[in-house]
Amino acid sequence: MTQSAPATPLVSSGSQDWQVLANRYRSVRAYTEQICAPLEAEDHVIQPHPDVSPPKWHLGHTTWFFESFLLERFAPDYRAFHPRFAFLFNSYYESVGERVERPRRGMLSRPTLDVVLDYRHAVDAAMHKTFAAIESASPEARAEFQQLVEIGLHHEQQHQELLFTDLKNILFQNPLLPAYRSDSAANLSAESSPPRWLDVPGGLYTIGVDANDPAFAYDNESPEHQVYLNPYAIADRPVNCGEFLEFIRDDGYFDFRHWLSDGWSRVCSEGWRAPLYWLPRDVEETGRRQISDKDADLVMYTLGGVREIDPAEPVCHISYYEAAAFASWAGKRLPTEAEWEVAVRQLQIQPTNQSNVAGLAEHGVPFPGRYHPAPANAKNDSRTAAEAPGSNNARANGADAQAQQIFGDVWEWTGSAYLAYPGYRSLDGALGEYNGKFMSDQMVLRGGSCVTPAGHIRAGYRNFFQPFQRWQFSGLRLAEDAAGRNDQT
Repeated sequence: MTQSAPATPLVSSGSQDWQVLANRYRSVRAYTEQICAPLEAEDHVIQPHPDVSPPKWHLGHTTWFFESFLLERFAPDYRAFHPRFAFLFNSYYESVGERVERPRRGMLSRPTLDVVLDYRHAVDAAMHKTFAAIESASPEARAEFQQLVEIGLHHEQQHQELLFTDLKNILFQNPLLPAYRSDSAANLSAESSPPRWLDVPGGLYTIGVDANDPAFAYDNESPEHQVYLNPYAIADRPVNCGEFLEFIRDDGYFDFRHWLSDGWSRVCSEGWRAPLYWLPRDVEETGRRQISDKDADLVMYTLGGVREIDPAEPVCHISYYEAAAFASWAGKRLPTEAEWEVAVRQLQIQPTNQSNVAGLAEHGVPFPGRYHPAPANAKNDSRTAAEAPGSNNARANGADAQAQQIFGDVWEWTGSAYLAYPGYRSLDGALGEYNGKFMSDQMVLRGGSCVTPAGHIRAGYRNFFQPFQRWQFSGLRLAEDAAGRNDQT
């Protein structure tokens, strides 16, 4: 997803600031390999379905990005690591050239994992030489280099999140249901309380990214523009597993009245009976995965292996169709993306070091290595409920209203189709393909998840997926029109 050109440089030309950017490059690139460290070599090659890419391909593709868009432009003495790697690791950039078809990425037994890691390290070494050399370039070249490095780092962070979602699906396909890390996704002590409703008055609001804001944003987050909203209310927290279990036990997957037509077709053709990764309790003894009408007791597969469903934690791995059906069953609706963003900005909520996101201890995340949603009021031996990873509480100008888990935990489906903002323009060249050409047949999600890297979440971030996709850490937050509001619901 490309970024509109920053109005001011992202870093100055001073050596110290260039070193900051170089250190950030080193940190982001290292974290990608740290994500893959618990995997076996065999895990890096598997592609269970076309939406999932093998970890080895992610390692190569993110490296190809820097080689293709930075080294070829700013390192005249650099020679490609391998003349055919551009064909292997290009994703969808038509203007760059031919590539391996996406469903065939799992057929690449060669290059080996060791060779791909050598490729990464060779490109990293060349990039660090370029960081040193770029200081003597023209101001225009330095500004372009800075912008492309920023895009490349955020692109890599997107693939870090995809690594988690893809490797979870890869390991889930194994009948042994192995854990990625046995210490991930531990149950937390928490109690669930009914959702509260945050009222937002109607009126004219501004959303989107200001062109003069120097902070990073993808081009699909701009331009800043005005929207009119009727009065509405939004829930203070995402829907949790206990509430979704009530939907299941009330035959929500069997009642066509709550489903969009395409969603109902998926329910019938694919046998959906619960969120992805929810399983019959006897799955580890029998291997049976299909949930039957008689399965009242379920468990879930996590990156820590099979464990109990915690009713208090946000439900995740649901499609837009399931989110919309639950909202209908609950007598509510999904917020539009404008309503979501306006509520966040009105409450002056920002990502904090208590947001349940991915990262290492040195990244300042509250639960490094959890990689699973946390209950809104979670606590453990070393944290109070107010310091919980999922709390992320914010008050509206000192009022009693609080919003919880806005950032991190689960991406939240909105009721908005992924379309261009008024006045949207993509960048010229290959990077202009990153966003605009996908603006059809997709729905917008907001907020980030428990596997979104720290530092990669913001209020204006527009994620998007097709409405049937479930392998992301996606959940929902309810909304309703202000007319006829009932605080007891």
